[in-house]
Amino acid sequence: MQAEENLRKRAEAALHKEAAYGKNIELTEYDIAPMDLAYIEDLKDLDEEAQRALLNAGIVPSGAGRIGSLVMIDNTITHNSVTDENIELMPLHFAQKKYEWLKDYMWNLVQVDADKYTALSYLENANGYFIRAPKGIHTKMPVQTCLMLGSHNVSQTVHNIVIVEENACLDVITGCTTGTGVEKALHLGISEMYVKKNGTLNFTMIHNWSDQIGVRPRTVIYLEEGATLINNYITLKSVKSIQSYPTARLAGKGAFARFNTIAVAHPGSELDLGSRVIFDAPETKAELISRTITTGGKITARGEMIGNAPRSNGHLECHGLVLNNEGTQRAVPILEANVDDIELSHEAAVGRIAREQVEYLMSRGLSEEEAVGMIVRGFLDVGIGGIPEELQVDIDDTIAMIGKNAM
Repeated sequence: MQAEENLRKRAEAALHKEAAYGKNIELTEYDIAPMDLAYIEDLKDLDEEAQRALLNAGIVPSGAGRIGSLVMIDNTITHNSVTDENIELMPLHFAQKKYEWLKDYMWNLVQVDADKYTALSYLENANGYFIRAPKGIHTKMPVQTCLMLGSHNVSQTVHNIVIVEENACLDVITGCTTGTGVEKALHLGISEMYVKKNGTLNFTMIHNWSDQIGVRPRTVIYLEEGATLINNYITLKSVKSIQSYPTARLAGKGAFARFNTIAVAHPGSELDLGSRVIFDAPETKAELISRTITTGGKITARGEMIGNAPRSNGHLECHGLVLNNEGTQRAVPILEANVDDIELSHEAAVGRIAREQVEYLMSRGLSEEEAVGMIVRGFLDVGIGGIPEELQVDIDDTIAMIGKNAM
């Protein structure tokens, strides 16, 4: 009880603490999202527009090709189903009642007083998803989760815990989106992930928000000896403001992390994105790959590697395209070596599409619009798989529109 009281006091003291990066958002502008929405037995019972919103965020309403589904609308878990008995997928509040030991994993990686967004999430006792892959279990298909803002002018507070136990392998696709008529809202998402010895976590997050949404996820992943993390992040649609800086802590010998970030900033969007890796054990490795485009919005692409252990190796690659004079690209690579036997490198570049590339493709029979679209598609391709066909069509349509507007 004393520990909980200390956490509460720390959170209360941080309710006005601004984040280190990103545009400041006033919490008082938003009501707390509803916690008592109706349960949805079958996602296929949703109307066509709602199902399309799920698909465009990587979520398959039928559950085909998935081993479990969890949907949170506002602050209510509205659907939870699992077809693989070896995997646990349930609301976090339910998992807390089931497992006494879960308290040791909560608010352990993300601090309650990191900023006012973490503070509010703690004080609201945020619910979310709990996913656990038991020791030695390898999933054949991904688990899917959806976090949807369904009400106007509310703040959604989410707390997720993912545990991949020793020698287990887990794939997760998380889609974040907005319901019909939601013009302004705020999403706060706390995610704490643990990948134990020789475990593997493939985690893909797809953001598909609307124009006036503020997004403040806070994620830390802890990797033990021989553990692997592949983290994919995609945001291609217009959104008001996103500030995200997930951190991987390589705590065990031979751990590996790779972050792939793909983002487009449309006019009016302000994106502050990136990833950080802390090398706390020897012979650890990491790759941070960022591909960002501005068609008129502002992008800050961050990448940070902190080397604290010998015989570690990391590479940061940050490339950005500016497709018109209204947009802004800012790359912020940071390398910090605190031991002598370590190798960290970075490659950062921002600029426009080379005219000679366009002209070469046009000489091969493509129109200028087709040529620009092909270059953009190749630029954004970092090898992310497992997304549904409908989302891929939506991505292709977005890329085609980017190519058209860039001319």
